[in-house]
Amino acid sequence: MKPEVILVAVFGLSLFIMKLVTGSVDIALSGRIGMTAMLLFTALGHFLFPKGMAMMMPPFIPYKTGMVYFTGVIEIAAAIGLLIPGLRLVTAWLLILFFILILPANIYGAIHHVDLQKASTDGKGLGYLWYRVPLQIFFIAWVYISGVLNFKF
Repeated sequence: MKPEVILVAVFGLSLFIMKLVTGSVDIALSGRIGMTAMLLFTALGHFLFPKGMAMMMPPFIPYKTGMVYFTGVIEIAAAIGLLIPGLRLVTAWLLILFFILILPANIYGAIHHVDLQKASTDGKGLGYLWYRVPLQIFFIAWVYISGVLNFKF
């Protein structure tokens, strides 16, 4: 719940500050700023809770802890890339692919009741997928609209 709150709050704050400073708004840029804040927040989890995040990966994935750190670095790189005009489009497409590729880990983690912060198996369980899967689709749509389409009013 925290990532999406950060995404929407920073998006709104960005719109407000932009309107205050320039007199106009750029919805796509504000969307990318919100996604950047969210990605930096979620990347932090990769470094604070690597054991729990590693538990979310299916057994066939090697080097789980290394993969957790690697995906944290990917999120930081994507956060930066979304804000660089020459990298925005390729970053947006790669981020959409990233969101698709990490969905199985979220599903595996839910099936096995992983609580990533406690590195335990007393997490939310399968019911969480009714929230997480639509949320992942929301994140993909957000990146597509603000990063790929660069939607402007």
